[in-house]
Amino acid sequence: MMLITETNLSSPDDFYEALIDTHRDLTNEQSQELNAALILLLANHLGDVALLRDALQQARASVVPA
Repeated sequence: MMLITETNLSSPDDFYEALIDTHRDLTNEQSQELNAALILLLANHLGDVALLRDALQQARASVVPA
């Protein structure tokens, strides 16, 4: 399976709004914990370690230039 990197959400704005709402009124620490929990839940749902490694590499490359 290849990582889909183009928009694949039927309603990306609705998802973004839900994500922001989920973080509303949380401390920075709680927000970081929520992100970690969400990452682990979605990683478990995908279940493909190779795909997850690819996603990790791409996410890191987006914040740390090669």
